[in-house]
Amino acid sequence: MRTVCIVGVGMSQWGEVWKQSLRDIHTDAALKAIKNSGVDHIDSMYVGCMSGGMFVGQEHLASLLTDYMGMRGLPATRVESACASGGLAVRSAYIEVASGISDIVMASGVEKMTDVDGDEATYALAAAADQEFEVFHGATFPGLYAMMAHVHIAKYGTTREMLSAISVKNHNNGSMNPVAQYPFKVTMDQVANSVMVADPLHILDCSPITDGAAAAILCTEEIAKSLGKPYVKIIGTSVGTDTIQLAQRADLTTIKAATIAANGAFKMAGKTINDIEFCEVHDCFTIAELMVLESIGKYKPGKAGEAILAGETALDGAFPVNTSGGLKSKGHPVGATGVAQVIEVYKQLTGQAEGDRQLKSSPKIGMTQNMGGSGGSSVVHIMEVA
Repeated sequence: MRTVCIVGVGMSQWGEVWKQSLRDIHTDAALKAIKNSGVDHIDSMYVGCMSGGMFVGQEHLASLLTDYMGMRGLPATRVESACASGGLAVRSAYIEVASGISDIVMASGVEKMTDVDGDEATYALAAAADQEFEVFHGATFPGLYAMMAHVHIAKYGTTREMLSAISVKNHNNGSMNPVAQYPFKVTMDQVANSVMVADPLHILDCSPITDGAAAAILCTEEIAKSLGKPYVKIIGTSVGTDTIQLAQRADLTTIKAATIAANGAFKMAGKTINDIEFCEVHDCFTIAELMVLESIGKYKPGKAGEAILAGETALDGAFPVNTSGGLKSKGHPVGATGVAQVIEVYKQLTGQAEGDRQLKSSPKIGMTQNMGGSGGSSVVHIMEVA
Protein backbone atom coordinates (compact mmCIF):
# COMPACT_ATOMS: atom_id res chain seq x y z
CA MET A 1 0.00 0.00 0.00
CA ARG A 2 1.05 3.60 -0.60
CA THR A 3 1.83 5.99 2.24
CA VAL A 4 -1.15 8.28 2.91
CA CYS A 5 -0.77 11.81 4.26
CA ILE A 6 -2.99 14.63 5.49
CA VAL A 7 -2.04 17.93 3.87
CA GLY A 8 -4.85 20.34 4.69
CA VAL A 9 -7.86 20.73 6.96
CA GLY A 10 -10.91 22.95 7.40
CA MET A 11 -13.76 23.37 9.88
CA SER A 12 -16.92 25.45 10.02
CA GLN A 13 -17.87 27.28 13.21
CA TRP A 14 -19.49 24.75 15.54
CA GLY A 15 -22.57 25.44 17.65
CA GLU A 16 -26.16 26.49 16.99
CA VAL A 17 -25.74 27.78 13.46
CA TRP A 18 -29.07 29.35 12.54
CA LYS A 19 -28.17 31.24 9.37
CA GLN A 20 -26.51 28.39 7.44
CA SER A 21 -27.90 25.08 6.18
CA LEU A 22 -26.26 21.67 6.13
CA ARG A 23 -24.96 22.28 2.62
CA ASP A 24 -23.57 25.69 3.63
CA ILE A 25 -21.56 24.52 6.62
CA HIS A 26 -20.17 21.55 4.69
CA THR A 27 -19.14 23.75 1.78
CA ASP A 28 -17.47 26.15 4.21
CA ALA A 29 -15.33 23.40 5.77
CA ALA A 30 -14.60 21.68 2.45
CA LEU A 31 -13.39 24.79 0.65
CA LYS A 32 -11.27 25.79 3.65
CA ALA A 33 -9.58 22.38 3.55
CA ILE A 34 -8.84 22.66 -0.17
CA LYS A 35 -7.40 26.15 0.25
CA ASN A 36 -5.39 25.11 3.30
CA SER A 37 -3.88 22.14 1.48
CA GLY A 38 -2.93 23.96 -1.71
CA VAL A 39 -4.21 21.17 -3.99
CA ASP A 40 -5.70 22.22 -7.31
CA HIS A 41 -8.24 19.38 -7.46
CA ILE A 42 -9.57 16.37 -5.59
CA ASP A 43 -10.28 12.99 -7.15
CA SER A 44 -13.15 11.94 -4.90
CA MET A 45 -14.84 12.55 -1.56
CA TYR A 46 -16.22 10.58 1.39
CA VAL A 47 -18.63 12.39 3.68
CA GLY A 48 -19.65 11.11 7.08
CA CYS A 49 -23.20 11.89 8.17
CA MET A 50 -25.19 9.92 10.72
CA SER A 51 -28.72 11.08 10.10
CA GLY A 52 -29.28 13.97 7.70
CA GLY A 53 -32.68 12.51 6.89
CA MET A 54 -34.02 12.78 10.42
CA PHE A 55 -32.29 16.01 11.42
CA VAL A 56 -33.01 18.11 8.31
CA GLY A 57 -34.93 15.76 6.00
CA GLN A 58 -32.01 15.56 3.58
CA GLU A 59 -30.46 12.39 2.19
CA HIS A 60 -28.52 11.89 -1.07
CA LEU A 61 -25.63 13.97 0.24
CA ALA A 62 -23.10 12.80 -2.35
CA SER A 63 -25.00 14.66 -5.06
CA LEU A 64 -26.05 17.65 -2.97
CA LEU A 65 -22.67 18.45 -1.44
CA THR A 66 -20.53 18.05 -4.55
CA ASP A 67 -22.95 20.33 -6.37
CA TYR A 68 -22.70 23.09 -3.74
CA MET A 69 -18.91 22.75 -3.62
CA GLY A 70 -18.91 23.58 -7.34
CA MET A 71 -17.71 20.06 -8.19
CA ARG A 72 -20.57 18.38 -10.00
CA GLY A 73 -19.54 15.00 -11.33
CA LEU A 74 -17.01 14.33 -8.56
CA PRO A 75 -17.16 10.71 -7.32
CA ALA A 76 -18.56 10.94 -3.79
CA THR A 77 -19.85 8.54 -1.16
CA ARG A 78 -21.78 9.17 2.06
CA VAL A 79 -20.77 6.78 4.88
CA GLU A 80 -22.53 6.07 8.17
CA SER A 81 -21.57 4.41 11.42
CA ALA A 82 -23.58 6.50 13.89
CA CYS A 83 -21.29 8.89 15.77
CA ALA A 84 -18.25 7.19 14.17
CA SER A 85 -19.33 8.25 10.67
CA GLY A 86 -16.60 10.90 10.39
CA GLY A 87 -13.87 8.50 11.44
CA LEU A 88 -15.13 5.99 8.90
CA ALA A 89 -15.04 8.68 6.19
CA VAL A 90 -11.36 9.28 6.96
CA ARG A 91 -10.65 5.55 6.86
CA SER A 92 -12.50 5.17 3.55
CA ALA A 93 -10.51 8.03 2.02
CA TYR A 94 -7.31 6.46 3.37
CA ILE A 95 -8.10 3.14 1.71
CA GLU A 96 -8.78 4.81 -1.64
CA VAL A 97 -5.45 6.63 -1.65
CA ALA A 98 -3.46 3.72 -0.20
CA SER A 99 -4.86 1.32 -2.80
CA GLY A 100 -3.91 3.55 -5.73
CA ILE A 101 -7.46 4.16 -6.91
CA SER A 102 -7.09 7.92 -6.32
CA ASP A 103 -4.27 10.29 -5.42
CA ILE A 104 -6.13 13.11 -3.64
CA VAL A 105 -9.32 12.43 -1.64
CA MET A 106 -11.37 14.58 0.72
CA ALA A 107 -12.70 13.08 3.94
CA SER A 108 -15.45 15.22 5.43
CA GLY A 109 -18.22 15.03 7.96
CA VAL A 110 -21.31 17.10 8.62
CA GLU A 111 -24.38 17.22 10.82
CA LYS A 112 -27.06 19.89 11.27
CA MET A 113 -28.71 18.93 14.56
CA THR A 114 -30.35 22.07 15.98
CA ASP A 115 -33.03 22.57 13.34
CA VAL A 116 -35.27 20.19 15.31
CA ASP A 117 -36.45 20.38 18.90
CA GLY A 118 -34.94 18.34 21.73
CA ASP A 119 -37.39 15.45 21.45
CA GLU A 120 -36.78 15.07 17.73
CA ALA A 121 -33.00 15.23 18.23
CA THR A 122 -33.26 12.55 20.91
CA TYR A 123 -35.31 10.39 18.55
CA ALA A 124 -32.77 10.79 15.74
CA LEU A 125 -29.81 9.97 17.98
CA ALA A 126 -31.60 6.97 19.45
CA ALA A 127 -31.56 5.41 15.99
CA ALA A 128 -27.95 4.46 16.82
CA ALA A 129 -29.13 2.26 19.72
CA ASP A 130 -31.03 -1.04 19.56
CA GLN A 131 -34.56 -0.01 18.59
CA GLU A 132 -36.36 -3.18 19.64
CA PHE A 133 -34.58 -3.97 22.89
CA GLU A 134 -33.46 -0.55 24.16
CA VAL A 135 -35.23 2.42 22.58
CA PHE A 136 -38.70 0.81 22.58
CA HIS A 137 -38.39 0.45 26.35
CA GLY A 138 -37.42 4.08 26.87
CA ALA A 139 -33.63 3.97 26.85
CA THR A 140 -31.76 7.05 25.62
CA PHE A 141 -28.01 7.51 25.28
CA PRO A 142 -27.69 9.45 28.55
CA GLY A 143 -29.51 6.54 30.19
CA LEU A 144 -27.32 3.91 28.54
CA TYR A 145 -24.09 5.66 29.50
CA ALA A 146 -25.48 6.24 33.00
CA MET A 147 -25.89 2.48 33.37
CA MET A 148 -22.30 1.97 32.22
CA ALA A 149 -21.19 4.60 34.74
CA HIS A 150 -23.03 2.90 37.61
CA VAL A 151 -21.41 -0.44 36.83
CA HIS A 152 -17.97 1.19 36.65
CA ILE A 153 -18.62 2.96 39.96
CA ALA A 154 -19.74 -0.27 41.63
CA LYS A 155 -16.82 -2.32 40.26
CA TYR A 156 -13.96 0.14 40.61
CA GLY A 157 -15.08 2.87 43.01
CA THR A 158 -15.10 5.58 40.34
CA THR A 159 -16.04 8.91 41.92
CA ARG A 160 -17.99 12.04 41.06
CA GLU A 161 -14.71 13.99 41.24
CA MET A 162 -13.16 11.82 38.51
CA LEU A 163 -16.03 12.49 36.13
CA SER A 164 -16.12 16.20 36.95
CA ALA A 165 -12.38 16.50 36.34
CA ILE A 166 -12.85 15.29 32.77
CA SER A 167 -15.41 18.00 32.06
CA VAL A 168 -13.24 20.69 33.70
CA LYS A 169 -10.18 19.63 31.68
CA ASN A 170 -11.99 19.51 28.37
CA HIS A 171 -13.69 22.85 28.87
CA ASN A 172 -10.33 24.38 29.74
CA ASN A 173 -8.91 23.07 26.45
CA GLY A 174 -11.99 24.08 24.48
CA SER A 175 -11.82 27.62 25.86
CA MET A 176 -8.82 28.08 23.55
CA ASN A 177 -10.43 26.53 20.47
CA PRO A 178 -11.82 29.24 18.15
CA VAL A 179 -14.46 26.96 16.58
CA ALA A 180 -15.71 25.38 19.82
CA GLN A 181 -19.41 25.47 20.63
CA TYR A 182 -18.83 26.05 24.36
CA PRO A 183 -15.46 27.84 24.68
CA PHE A 184 -15.68 28.53 28.38
CA LYS A 185 -14.19 27.05 31.53
CA VAL A 186 -16.17 25.26 34.25
CA THR A 187 -15.36 24.33 37.83
CA MET A 188 -15.67 21.03 39.68
CA ASP A 189 -18.57 22.42 41.70
CA GLN A 190 -20.37 23.67 38.59
CA VAL A 191 -20.20 20.22 37.00
CA ALA A 192 -21.31 18.38 40.14
CA ASN A 193 -24.19 20.81 40.78
CA SER A 194 -25.42 21.15 37.20
CA VAL A 195 -28.82 19.75 36.20
CA MET A 196 -29.09 15.98 36.53
CA VAL A 197 -29.79 14.26 33.20
CA ALA A 198 -29.50 10.56 34.02
CA ASP A 199 -27.98 9.72 37.40
CA PRO A 200 -25.00 9.98 37.87
CA LEU A 201 -24.59 12.09 34.72
CA HIS A 202 -25.27 15.83 34.95
CA ILE A 203 -25.70 18.18 32.00
CA LEU A 204 -22.02 19.17 32.22
CA ASP A 205 -21.09 15.48 31.86
CA CYS A 206 -22.84 15.38 28.46
CA SER A 207 -21.75 16.55 25.02
CA PRO A 208 -24.14 19.01 23.34
CA ILE A 209 -26.33 18.94 20.23
CA THR A 210 -24.26 20.68 17.55
CA ASP A 211 -24.24 21.98 13.99
CA GLY A 212 -20.86 21.63 12.33
CA ALA A 213 -18.69 20.31 9.52
CA ALA A 214 -15.05 19.31 9.14
CA ALA A 215 -12.89 18.26 6.19
CA ALA A 216 -9.40 16.92 5.58
CA ILE A 217 -7.42 16.36 2.38
CA LEU A 218 -5.64 13.01 2.08
CA CYS A 219 -3.06 12.30 -0.61
CA THR A 220 0.07 10.35 -1.49
CA GLU A 221 3.34 11.32 0.16
CA GLU A 222 4.77 12.32 -3.21
CA ILE A 223 2.03 14.91 -3.65
CA ALA A 224 2.30 16.03 -0.03
CA LYS A 225 6.01 16.74 -0.47
CA SER A 226 5.40 18.65 -3.69
CA LEU A 227 2.96 21.05 -2.00
CA GLY A 228 5.61 22.37 0.36
CA LYS A 229 3.21 22.50 3.31
CA PRO A 230 3.23 20.73 6.68
CA TYR A 231 1.78 17.23 6.50
CA VAL A 232 1.40 14.12 8.66
CA LYS A 233 1.32 10.43 7.78
CA ILE A 234 -1.51 8.10 8.73
CA ILE A 235 0.44 5.04 9.87
CA GLY A 236 -2.37 3.01 11.40
CA THR A 237 -6.13 2.74 10.95
CA SER A 238 -8.65 0.15 12.09
CA VAL A 239 -12.33 -0.41 12.86
CA GLY A 240 -13.94 -2.55 15.55
CA THR A 241 -17.53 -3.50 16.27
CA ASP A 242 -19.41 -4.97 19.22
CA THR A 243 -23.02 -5.72 20.07
CA ILE A 244 -25.22 -2.68 19.67
CA GLN A 245 -27.19 -3.74 22.75
CA LEU A 246 -25.69 -3.25 26.22
CA ALA A 247 -27.53 -6.29 27.59
CA GLN A 248 -25.58 -8.59 25.28
CA ARG A 249 -22.14 -7.41 26.45
CA ALA A 250 -20.05 -9.46 28.81
CA ASP A 251 -18.68 -6.39 30.64
CA LEU A 252 -20.27 -2.95 30.75
CA THR A 253 -17.10 -1.33 32.11
CA THR A 254 -15.12 -1.72 28.90
CA ILE A 255 -15.71 -0.82 25.25
CA LYS A 256 -14.66 -3.85 23.24
CA ALA A 257 -15.01 -2.15 19.85
CA ALA A 258 -12.46 0.47 20.93
CA THR A 259 -10.08 -2.25 22.08
CA ILE A 260 -10.37 -4.08 18.76
CA ALA A 261 -9.90 -0.90 16.71
CA ALA A 262 -6.94 0.27 18.79
CA ASN A 263 -5.19 -3.08 18.63
CA GLY A 264 -5.68 -3.24 14.87
CA ALA A 265 -4.26 0.26 14.41
CA PHE A 266 -1.30 -0.49 16.71
CA LYS A 267 -0.49 -3.63 14.73
CA MET A 268 -0.67 -1.80 11.41
CA ALA A 269 1.50 1.08 12.68
CA GLY A 270 3.99 -1.17 14.42
CA LYS A 271 3.39 0.79 17.62
CA THR A 272 1.99 0.26 21.11
CA ILE A 273 -0.04 2.54 23.33
CA ASN A 274 3.23 3.55 24.98
CA ASP A 275 4.37 5.14 21.71
CA ILE A 276 1.32 7.42 21.56
CA GLU A 277 2.02 10.88 23.00
CA PHE A 278 -1.50 12.32 23.05
CA CYS A 279 -4.99 11.31 21.99
CA GLU A 280 -8.40 12.60 20.95
CA VAL A 281 -11.04 10.23 22.31
CA HIS A 282 -14.82 10.06 22.07
CA ASP A 283 -16.04 11.84 25.22
CA CYS A 284 -19.73 11.95 24.37
CA PHE A 285 -20.14 11.61 28.15
CA THR A 286 -17.44 11.99 30.78
CA ILE A 287 -17.66 8.30 31.67
CA ALA A 288 -16.96 7.47 28.02
CA GLU A 289 -13.56 9.21 28.08
CA LEU A 290 -12.58 7.33 31.22
CA MET A 291 -13.70 3.96 29.85
CA VAL A 292 -12.04 4.51 26.48
CA LEU A 293 -8.68 5.27 28.10
CA GLU A 294 -8.91 1.90 29.85
CA SER A 295 -10.26 0.10 26.78
CA ILE A 296 -7.39 1.21 24.51
CA GLY A 297 -4.90 0.00 27.10
CA LYS A 298 -3.51 3.31 28.33
CA TYR A 299 -4.64 2.58 31.87
CA LYS A 300 -5.53 -0.65 33.62
CA PRO A 301 -9.23 -1.21 34.38
CA GLY A 302 -10.35 1.10 37.15
CA LYS A 303 -7.19 3.22 37.08
CA ALA A 304 -7.97 5.95 34.53
CA GLY A 305 -9.90 8.05 37.03
CA GLU A 306 -6.95 8.30 39.39
CA ALA A 307 -4.69 9.38 36.51
CA ILE A 308 -7.18 12.03 35.41
CA LEU A 309 -7.40 13.47 38.92
CA ALA A 310 -3.59 13.52 39.08
CA GLY A 311 -3.49 15.68 35.93
CA GLU A 312 -1.92 13.10 33.63
CA THR A 313 -4.40 13.84 30.82
CA ALA A 314 -4.14 17.65 31.05
CA LEU A 315 -2.35 19.77 28.45
CA ASP A 316 0.84 19.70 30.50
CA GLY A 317 0.37 16.09 31.64
CA ALA A 318 2.18 12.95 30.59
CA PHE A 319 -0.63 11.93 28.20
CA PRO A 320 -2.80 14.86 27.06
CA VAL A 321 -6.32 13.85 26.08
CA ASN A 322 -8.79 15.91 24.03
CA THR A 323 -6.63 18.97 23.55
CA SER A 324 -9.35 20.29 21.22
CA GLY A 325 -11.86 20.43 24.07
CA GLY A 326 -13.32 17.13 23.00
CA LEU A 327 -16.94 16.53 22.20
CA LYS A 328 -17.82 18.05 25.57
CA SER A 329 -16.60 21.60 24.83
CA LYS A 330 -15.89 21.69 21.09
CA GLY A 331 -19.26 20.10 20.32
CA HIS A 332 -20.53 16.90 18.77
CA PRO A 333 -22.13 17.20 15.30
CA VAL A 334 -22.17 13.43 15.13
CA GLY A 335 -21.18 12.96 11.48
CA ALA A 336 -18.28 15.42 11.71
CA THR A 337 -16.71 14.49 15.05
CA GLY A 338 -14.32 11.82 13.76
CA VAL A 339 -12.92 14.16 11.10
CA ALA A 340 -12.47 16.97 13.64
CA GLN A 341 -10.50 14.62 15.88
CA VAL A 342 -8.10 13.93 13.01
CA ILE A 343 -7.83 17.68 12.36
CA GLU A 344 -6.78 18.29 15.98
CA VAL A 345 -4.04 15.66 15.79
CA TYR A 346 -2.86 17.13 12.47
CA LYS A 347 -2.70 20.60 14.03
CA GLN A 348 -0.83 19.41 17.12
CA LEU A 349 1.71 17.41 15.13
CA THR A 350 2.39 20.30 12.76
CA GLY A 351 2.48 22.94 15.51
CA GLN A 352 -0.67 24.73 14.32
CA ALA A 353 -3.03 24.34 17.30
CA GLU A 354 -4.33 27.72 18.36
CA GLY A 355 -2.86 29.54 21.36
CA ASP A 356 -1.87 27.78 24.55
CA ARG A 357 -3.66 24.63 23.37
CA GLN A 358 -0.54 23.73 21.37
CA LEU A 359 1.40 21.06 23.23
CA LYS A 360 4.80 22.29 24.38
CA SER A 361 6.28 18.80 24.07
CA SER A 362 6.33 18.96 20.23
CA PRO A 363 4.71 15.51 19.87
CA LYS A 364 5.58 13.18 17.01
CA ILE A 365 2.78 10.59 17.24
CA GLY A 366 -0.92 11.09 18.03
CA MET A 367 -4.08 9.02 17.92
CA THR A 368 -7.84 9.41 17.51
CA GLN A 369 -10.63 7.16 18.80
CA ASN A 370 -14.13 7.78 17.45
CA MET A 371 -17.12 5.57 18.27
CA GLY A 372 -20.74 5.04 17.43
CA GLY A 373 -23.66 4.79 19.83
CA SER A 374 -22.83 3.21 23.17
CA GLY A 375 -19.70 1.67 21.64
CA GLY A 376 -21.19 -0.60 18.99
CA SER A 377 -18.52 0.60 16.56
CA SER A 378 -15.20 2.39 16.85
CA VAL A 379 -12.58 3.78 14.49
CA VAL A 380 -8.95 4.47 15.46
CA HIS A 381 -6.31 6.37 13.51
CA ILE A 382 -2.63 6.77 14.39
CA MET A 383 -0.71 9.66 12.83
CA GLU A 384 2.96 10.55 12.77
CA VAL A 385 4.68 13.81 11.89
CA ALA A 386 6.50 13.68 8.57
